[in-house]
Amino acid sequence: MDVLRNVEAPHLKGELPKFGSGDTVRVAVRVVEGEKVRAQLFQGVVIARSGSGTRETFTVRKISDGVAVERVFPVHSPNVTEIEVIRRGRVRRAKLTYLRGRKGRSARIRERAYDGRIKHPAPKPAAVPEVAAEDGGDAAAAEQ
Repeated sequence: MDVLRNVEAPHLKGELPKFGSGDTVRVAVRVVEGEKVRAQLFQGVVIARSGSGTRETFTVRKISDGVAVERVFPVHSPNVTEIEVIRRGRVRRAKLTYLRGRKGRSARIRERAYDGRIKHPAPKPAAVPEVAAEDGGDAAAAEQ
């Protein structure tokens, strides 16, 4: 297994944004038309991620002129020049293939309100009890 990782390591991309199912992403794909090379954008909802290493892929679904279009992108392909996360989705499963049978409001995905990490407030220091006077009375009575 380590041999396979060592062979794949030079082909993996370095910095990739963290994204998963339910996130809306904009993918820039390098397209060659004759002698011209340009970047084509494809924006949609990630409905699946699968594989690992150089074989890792993700599926993006969008609605274009009322027709659903799904496209599978290899994460580490040199033709995928940029992946930009537009919106984070709040979903409870890894594969969102059920969206294929839905349209309109029932196909909505709620937005994730935070980055996925819960920030806990710092603990408050414990209250220090007042020290009683040496004669056995409390400090307030000793002052009077």
